[in-house]
Amino acid sequence: MAATAGVGGGGGANAAVAEQIAQAVRSTSNLLQLMEQSSPAQVHLAKLPKNLLEKASFAKNTDHVLHQLPQVISSLDAYLDRSLQSASQIKTVTQLLSNMEKTQLKSMLPSSQMKEDQKSTESQG
Repeated sequence: MAATAGVGGGGGANAAVAEQIAQAVRSTSNLLQLMEQSSPAQVHLAKLPKNLLEKASFAKNTDHVLHQLPQVISSLDAYLDRSLQSASQIKTVTQLLSNMEKTQLKSMLPSSQMKEDQKSTESQG
């Protein structure tokens, strides 16, 4: 849980980085368009990605995912904690049921029969 606290603190930094990436992609796209219009090497420029502006929105979506990641990790951590607590409670309930069963057997069987049953289970275990 301590790791998630450190990750969540940089939300503003993540947004700033995503905006810088998007701005760099837009600038690169604009530069490519200018070069395409003025350069004799248009064949080489045509091979470069035409969808750079689409990649800017992809960078923004990545920012949203990164922003939500600490909350997702925290939720999974809490779910795991609850699961571990449930497992220990199930073990306790199983032990209680076993003890109840033994108590009922003691009350139903004659004491000599119970001692024989205990000896046979101890020798098997």
